[in-house]
Amino acid sequence: MKRRLVTAVLVSLLAAAATPATDATDGPKKIFQDDLLERLVGQWTITRKIRGTETQSRATARWVLHHQFLEIHLKDVAKPSAYEAIVLIGFRHADQKYVIHWCDTFGGKFSSRGLGRREGDAIAFEFPYEDGPFYNTFTFNRESGSWTSLMENSGEGGKRVFFAEDTYRRP
Repeated sequence: MKRRLVTAVLVSLLAAAATPATDATDGPKKIFQDDLLERLVGQWTITRKIRGTETQSRATARWVLHHQFLEIHLKDVAKPSAYEAIVLIGFRHADQKYVIHWCDTFGGKFSSRGLGRREGDAIAFEFPYEDGPFYNTFTFNRESGSWTSLMENSGEGGKRVFFAEDTYRRP
């Protein structure tokens, strides 16, 4: 009797282990559809205000990885280019948070993953860094069809301090 019970338990465990895990909330069958980010798809010219100067960049945004992420590939227009980034924005359905992966020419040490929440036409991301959080808020302007990406450092007492601002416009 014990032997049959042990065998039945082992068979059940093996069957469970052999069955692929499915998550009804997230995974390849839960396609990421987002009415706000859909407005970011396409070609853009970007004006960046940083440290008292303005720079120009171009960007392309498109859905990738089976519509799980919006990829933004941005590159400044300098010859040769001084800055380039690949940004992936996805969504965690289980906890209703946006996720962003930012990789750029500063390399692996400064690449980061942030989490964000949508509030109206804005998605506010927070990136955890050793010296304090970094914030990047993407906001869609319905009137002009443009986007802004406001980047802020963490200052004294947790106060946000302007770092840079990108304005995305259609070419």
